[in-house]
Amino acid sequence: MQNFTFTIDDLGFHGRDLSRPECVCCLASGVVVVSNGDGGVSRIDQDGTTRHITAPDGAHKPMTNGFAITQQGDFLLADLSSEGGVWKLQADGTCEPFITEVDGETLPSTNFVGVDAKNRVWATVSTRHSPRTLAYRKHIADGYIVLSDERGTRIVADGVGYTNEAIVNPAGDFLVVNETMARRTSRFRIRDDGSLGPRETVTDYGEGVYPDGLAFDEEGAFWMTSVLSNRLIRVTPDGGQTLVFEDSDPDMLAVCEAAYQGGTLGPEHMGKVVSKLAKSISSIAFGGPDRRTGYLGNLLDNRIYTFKSPVAGAVPSHWGVTV
Repeated sequence: MQNFTFTIDDLGFHGRDLSRPECVCCLASGVVVVSNGDGGVSRIDQDGTTRHITAPDGAHKPMTNGFAITQQGDFLLADLSSEGGVWKLQADGTCEPFITEVDGETLPSTNFVGVDAKNRVWATVSTRHSPRTLAYRKHIADGYIVLSDERGTRIVADGVGYTNEAIVNPAGDFLVVNETMARRTSRFRIRDDGSLGPRETVTDYGEGVYPDGLAFDEEGAFWMTSVLSNRLIRVTPDGGQTLVFEDSDPDMLAVCEAAYQGGTLGPEHMGKVVSKLAKSISSIAFGGPDRRTGYLGNLLDNRIYTFKSPVAGAVPSHWGVTV
């Protein structure tokens, strides 16, 4: 793929009346599922019909951030609320705890959960600070990664700089992780027993980049979304970066940059819209019949965004699942 970029004029829109659609998963059937901050997920059919699947009133309603789809068609939800942990949601709205404790620690506010091709569950905790906004600092690295498999549930990496999405690469040999406040994407070699090797830097990002979501394409590169600056960056296997899309206000972004560098970045910055149209893009998934439609989740809109990609996305573990 060479020199591909697009602008806000090239964006399409998908879904409506969504609640904090932070994370996106696409299925071979054409169904798109997004996070629902009101306690579950939202299922969007090809014709745009939307069904909200949420925990019932009176039960705990996870504030879904990242989520995963299991081979059984259930949803695993990373709960960003103070309750934290990973929850399992069924299609009928039944919602129950899935991971609430690991290595003697209660799981706090949890950022992301993914299922790989071997049905291993990977979950990320961005920080041990409470509230988590106290860790919007470049010098704080107390996030960690949890693995749950047939051997049990345990912490497999610690000391991460605000752990965000963590995806197993298509070859299955590395866990690739966005460290939002450290401004880098890292990787860990996955050993046969599921333990992780030492952290390796894939690429560092510069001013205004806050890496959040990522997805691989069929050429072995991954596409990374930056919240706040609304940037989409494609990273090749050698760490090379191409800025594919940006929609940000330079003046407001400069204010946020000064706060980040000065150690005062807070929710008053992260919750701002510093763009013409996109509202803090946070995740990316590839869908459509040829996986050449990119879907962008976000933090602050009630719909998600789409674009046409010149390269197909890699096949995710949930691609053929029916929900």
